[in-house]
Amino acid sequence: MSKLPHSSHALVTGGGRGIGRAVAAALTEAGAVVTIVGRNRATLDEAVKAGAAKFAEVADVADEVSVRSAIAVAAARQPVDILVANAGAAESAPFGRSDAALFQRMMDVNFMGVVHAAQAVLPGMIERRRGRIVAIASTAGLKGYAYVSAYSAAKHAVIGLVRSLALETAKSGVTVNAVCPGFTETDLLEGSIDNIIKKTGRSREQAIAELSKHNPQARLVTPQEVADAVLWLCGEGAAAITGQAIAVAGGEV
Repeated sequence: MSKLPHSSHALVTGGGRGIGRAVAAALTEAGAVVTIVGRNRATLDEAVKAGAAKFAEVADVADEVSVRSAIAVAAARQPVDILVANAGAAESAPFGRSDAALFQRMMDVNFMGVVHAAQAVLPGMIERRRGRIVAIASTAGLKGYAYVSAYSAAKHAVIGLVRSLALETAKSGVTVNAVCPGFTETDLLEGSIDNIIKKTGRSREQAIAELSKHNPQARLVTPQEVADAVLWLCGEGAAAITGQAIAVAGGEV
């Protein structure tokens, strides 16, 4: 298990379900005090009750005021040492039917959500000269996929942010990295599976196979595999790792 600084306070956005919940649980198991942030109070409370996290705060990552307020409450309990900016959303449409509003939604959640959270925690990390920021991006931030141009553009923006911010903070004791999962077994992916079934008439098994074909291992990634990569980046042994975009995708990229 990756060794974390003693009693680190980790904050995970989108931590109530899917990859975020798996990350929160892994950090908790590794000894961190974990605060999860999300929009649905019931989902967050259930994750806390299950032991995946210690605290929960409600916020919409696309809303800067909301995010800063939630993080301020969390930081008042204990300064934030680790930020996992995981919250995201995916919408698919042909480029010709991807209007400005769709592009804005994808940028607000997937990119600006990372920006808002990072700006809220970074001053304190730099002052204490220690910290870990991990953005959950996507293989869509490293390559293109058809029919998700807005989502892919937003995730590419996340990678650019990570690489630039890592250089700004290189001497501060803070590291900034991205983890880029391929298609992962989450409820978010369920929406894509349902969309394939609806539009093509394929079976669920065929829809999953369609998504799995991108992975040379011919399978979906598990949330735990993504969480393990995040946990390593947050550990003391990863102090020299910054500005990286690490794919968890079976060799796809």
